[in-house]
Amino acid sequence: MQDLTGKRLGIVHAAVATAVLVRPAIEAFVPEIEILQIGDDTIRQRNRTAPPGAVPRAGFLTFIQHAKALQDAGCHMVLLTCPILAQAVELARPVLDIPLLQLSRPMMDLAVRRGGRVGMIATQATVVPPSERLLRVAAAEAGQDVTVEAVLCSEAERALVAGDTGKYIDLLRKAIVRLASDVDSIVLTQVSMSLLEHHLEGISVPVYVSTRTGFERVRSMLEAMP
Repeated sequence: MQDLTGKRLGIVHAAVATAVLVRPAIEAFVPEIEILQIGDDTIRQRNRTAPPGAVPRAGFLTFIQHAKALQDAGCHMVLLTCPILAQAVELARPVLDIPLLQLSRPMMDLAVRRGGRVGMIATQATVVPPSERLLRVAAAEAGQDVTVEAVLCSEAERALVAGDTGKYIDLLRKAIVRLASDVDSIVLTQVSMSLLEHHLEGISVPVYVSTRTGFERVRSMLEAMP
C-alpha cells in the first residue's frame, strides 16, 4: 500500500455532526493523510425544508464555494458527503482544478456492476430522488439498464433522532432483509447508515455502505496522483 503522507483531503458535509460518522472510515482507509473538513448546517436546514424531489439550488453554489476554499487551502481532492447534493460535484468540476467525489458514487458503480435490480434504502424522502439519479448516471456511464426498488424507513429516522441507535439499526436491518429477495444488491444512501456496517451478516445480496466504498475510492484516487 502506497504511503500517502503529505496528501491533503478536503471534505464538505451538509451537517457538522457528519464529521463524527466518517471518522472510522478515515482511520481505516486514509489514516496518514491530512484532513480539512467543512460542516455547514445551513445546507441541512435547506434540505430538510425542501419537498421530496426538490434539491435547493443554493446548496450547489454553497458546495462550490466550500470546495474552492479547500482547493485554495492545498487539498489534493474534495469529497462531498451529502447525498442530496450529489449533482453539485458534476456542476463544480468545470470550475475547479482538483478531483471531486461524491461519497455515494463508488457504491452506485458497484451496484450497477452487480446486476440490473438495485435496492435503495433511505430514511428521509428527500434523499431518494437525487440518489436514484446518481445511480442512473452510473448505470448510463456503464451502459447498464437498471430498475430501482427504493424503500423509505421514516420510522428509523425518528429512532435515530430520538437517540435510539439500537432501534434504528434493527429497523433498517429488517428492511434490508425484506428487500434482499427482490434485488441483486442494496445501497444504503445516507452516511448515518454506516452504523449498520457490522450488522449485515447473513444478508443474501451485497449491501453497500457509502463510507466504506467511498473512502476506498478516495484512497485509490490519491494513490494514483503524482
